[in-house]
Amino acid sequence: MRFPKWPAGVAALLAAAMLQSACGSKAAAPASGGPPPGPTEVAVVALQPERLVLTTQLPGRTTAYLTAEIRPQVNGIVQNRLFQEGTLVEQGATLYRIDPAPYQAAVAQAKASVATAEADLVTAQANLPSLKSRAARYGDLVAIHAIGQQDYDDARSALDQANAMVEARKAAIVAARAALESAQINLAYTPIKAPIKGRIGKSNITVGSLATAYQPTPLAVIQQIDPIYVDVVQANADLLRLRKNMETGRLRGDADQRKVKLLLEDGSAYPIDGVLQFRDVTVDSTTGAVTLRIVFRNPREILLPGMFVRAVVEEGVREQAILVPMQAVLRDPKGQPYSWVVGADGKVERRALDLERTIGSRWLVIKGLGPDDRVIVEGVDKVRAGAPVRAVPFQGNLGGPNV
Repeated sequence: MRFPKWPAGVAALLAAAMLQSACGSKAAAPASGGPPPGPTEVAVVALQPERLVLTTQLPGRTTAYLTAEIRPQVNGIVQNRLFQEGTLVEQGATLYRIDPAPYQAAVAQAKASVATAEADLVTAQANLPSLKSRAARYGDLVAIHAIGQQDYDDARSALDQANAMVEARKAAIVAARAALESAQINLAYTPIKAPIKGRIGKSNITVGSLATAYQPTPLAVIQQIDPIYVDVVQANADLLRLRKNMETGRLRGDADQRKVKLLLEDGSAYPIDGVLQFRDVTVDSTTGAVTLRIVFRNPREILLPGMFVRAVVEEGVREQAILVPMQAVLRDPKGQPYSWVVGADGKVERRALDLERTIGSRWLVIKGLGPDDRVIVEGVDKVRAGAPVRAVPFQGNLGGPNV
């Protein structure tokens, strides 16, 4: 048999390729009789209990501390508006002035009625002494039959009528004085004054318009916003959980528990802490939540009524809290949380967990882990229950500080 005759260069290349393939096969062959692999190396974090102040963020809105709707208490034409819209007005400052002329006339008329009634009383009282004397004299005379009984009866009747007239004049004076007081009150209502100190909004009436007493539309609205309320809502289920934790001793009340921090709508923190004033005693039937009212000082008027905010409310203090990094918490197919723990014998143990909430980059553990437990943070995909491992302290970043 005859083989093809290759050029010298091609034959050299083929020989080199066959030699390289043979060397690679020998290098890929496993060495026999070598030492067995050692335990898997994992990074662990040793858990230590710590004092933890538990807080919760609750959504809410700001509400004016005081609100006064300005309405007229008498009818009349508005003569003046004495404020600038959007400015701060002092308590007692005159805001509007209603034409006082009709009410001034009513006061003058009422004063005249009082004077007339008082003069009538003086006249009625002037006749009383003579009538009393006459009735007494006629009484003595009728006793000795010097005059008839009819004359005595007429004298007594005149005295009784005079006494009744005096009482009527006194009643007329009371009525006239009451009418005068009413007229003076109405006159005093013609300047409409601010009942509270605060910032006044736009005016709903112009000069020359008719104002009606107790009209449904306010002339303007004044709002006191320093201090200011923040009303937030909290689920009733959360309140029940907090009460249970307090009763069982998991949480302890703190001296500053009534202090509340505030986050504005853009995420920035409000610089002044507020004070929790009260929790409502009624659960909203539609939302299952209760309202919490918090008071904040607002000297720079950063907070305006109607703003959306988040209140950071302190729930209590947990003295021996166990926090585990998020990297160490896994979920089984049913969604139940668990962690791998390295025991004292260096073997891996699986622990089912009961978690409450996240605290920054860590989970707050209620059950399943304790002090000095070494949880696996790195290498969790390479371990199995009961397998020995070589645990080394975790040196990386656990995801940021707690908040």
